Amino acid sequence: MSTAKPRPPLAPGETRTCPVLPLRDIVVFPHMVVPLFVGRKKSILALEEVIRSDTFILLATQKHATDDEPAPEAIYEVGTLASVLQLLKLPDGAVKVLVEGGQRAKVVKYTDCNRYYEAEAVVLVDTMGERVEAKALARVATADFENYAKWNKKVPPEVVGVVQQIEDHAKLADTIASHLALKILD
Repeated sequence: MSTAKPRPPLAPGETRTCPVLPLRDIVVFPHMVVPLFVGRKKSILALEEVIRSDTFILLATQKHATDDEPAPEAIYEVGTLASVLQLLKLPDGAVKVLVEGGQRAKVVKYTDCNRYYEAEAVVLVDTMGERVEAKALARVATADFENYAKWNKKVPPEVVGVVQQIEDHAKLADTIASHLALKILD
C-alpha cells in the first residue's frame, strides 16, 4: 500500500502536465475524497506514475461509460486535479485508490504518451461575481439543498449540517453538486 500527502494547490491559470484517469459514471469535484476501483492497465500505469513522481492526476469523466479505450475526444475536457492519498494493489491485479479532488482544470492538449493518458491542463479560476449576490445565491442554494435532502433519503443528515457551515461559495457549490442525483452530462 502506498500513501501520499495532498499536494499544495496550483495558481489559477497555471499549466501542468500530468497523468489522466478517465472515470466511468462519476464526477469527482474539488474537495471530495473518493475511493475508486481501477482495473484498466493504462489507468493503473497512470496511478503508478503519480505515486512515483509525486504529482497530481487529472480525474476526467468519459462521455460513454462502456468505452474501454476512450479516445481523448471521448473524455470531458474539464476535470479535477487530484492527489492520491492511498493506493492499494488488490490480488486480482486491480487497484483501490483514495483520491482527494483539488482544483478544477481544463485539458489544453493530450501528450504523445502511449503507456497511459497524459495531458497538459490549465487550472481554472472560480469566479464569484458580485459579493452581495453571491451571498444571497449561497443562502438560496443551501435552503434548496436542505429541502432536497428531506426528499432524497440518500443524502445523510450530517451532510446538510456540513453544507450549512461552508462559507467558501465555490466549495459550497461543489459539495452540493456532489450529492445531487444527476446524469453525468448534467
